[in-house]
Amino acid sequence: MDAPVIRPLLAGGEAAACADMLAHSDPWRTLGLGRTALLAQVEDPSRERYVALAGDALAGFLMLNLQGAFVGYVQTICVAPAFRNRGMGAALIAFAEERIFREFPNVFLCVSAFNHGARRFYARLGYREVGELTDYLVAGQSEILLRKTRGPKLP
Repeated sequence: MDAPVIRPLLAGGEAAACADMLAHSDPWRTLGLGRTALLAQVEDPSRERYVALAGDALAGFLMLNLQGAFVGYVQTICVAPAFRNRGMGAALIAFAEERIFREFPNVFLCVSAFNHGARRFYARLGYREVGELTDYLVAGQSEILLRKTRGPKLP
């Protein structure tokens, strides 16, 4: 597969297409997050939002939070089913890391405890578990906080 084009999300139909992709994928489906809630997240203007294109096809989506306590947080990443296991997730994470490391020494993300494949994926990319957030998104489920670092936040 050729390298994807990753660019900012455009207003309009792209947000709806990304919300649909999320709503039909795990962990969002297992966590019971519906399309309406996901669309509100995708449309949040305080986040940096990107799409990955393979030709004309929407192949993935990425949302970054560059504010708050865990500045440099990969809030959402999703790869369309047809593009999974083909390097698209790694390309999106590499893009996120390049963007975040330009300004901050840490990249943070959460992965659902039940999502063993994603946990292995992030471990292969050098992410380390730094904590567990019980009942963080929904009752009865934990999110595992991961970090990849280039050093401490303060000099």
